[in-house]
Amino acid sequence: MLQLESLMRDLVEFMRVNQQWAVPIVFFVAFAECVAVLSWIVPATVFFTAFGAAAGAMGLNLGPLAFAASVGAASGFWISYWAGQVLGPRVDHHWPFKDNPQLLARGHAFFEKWGIASILIGHFFGPLRAVIAIVAGIVSMPFLQFQIANWIASFVWGFGLLYGAGRLAELVTR
Repeated sequence: MLQLESLMRDLVEFMRVNQQWAVPIVFFVAFAECVAVLSWIVPATVFFTAFGAAAGAMGLNLGPLAFAASVGAASGFWISYWAGQVLGPRVDHHWPFKDNPQLLARGHAFFEKWGIASILIGHFFGPLRAVIAIVAGIVSMPFLQFQIANWIASFVWGFGLLYGAGRLAELVTR
């Protein structure tokens, strides 16, 4: 955890000094967090909460950063949905699902129970975030329904985490 804090401080400082890189970095981290499989590697929820607080305290402009996080998250979910449509049920023959079949089974059960709401909820729970969009693609959820839920949830997630934490930090440091 100490290593993550140190890395985050360095990244925030880099982004403060080189603000032209802040938006693309935030987009990429959010995108990676919401692509199936990559989301297990990229701890973006923790990152954005901490980064938002640090960025707000340092006076960075939070609006474009939260927007970049939202668009990155929605794009990552969209790619996962597309992968589910292309691979279909045979996705379970690929890593990590081949080694952990319960991941896909749990995601599918959650999707069957909650339907479109599973896409809205999925953005906020790490283990679910990693599979719910790919499951939506596998079961051929209607594209428009998926995208509406995806973009709404992505903007709530991006602005809630990054902008919310940043604004709170701004208020505390005043």
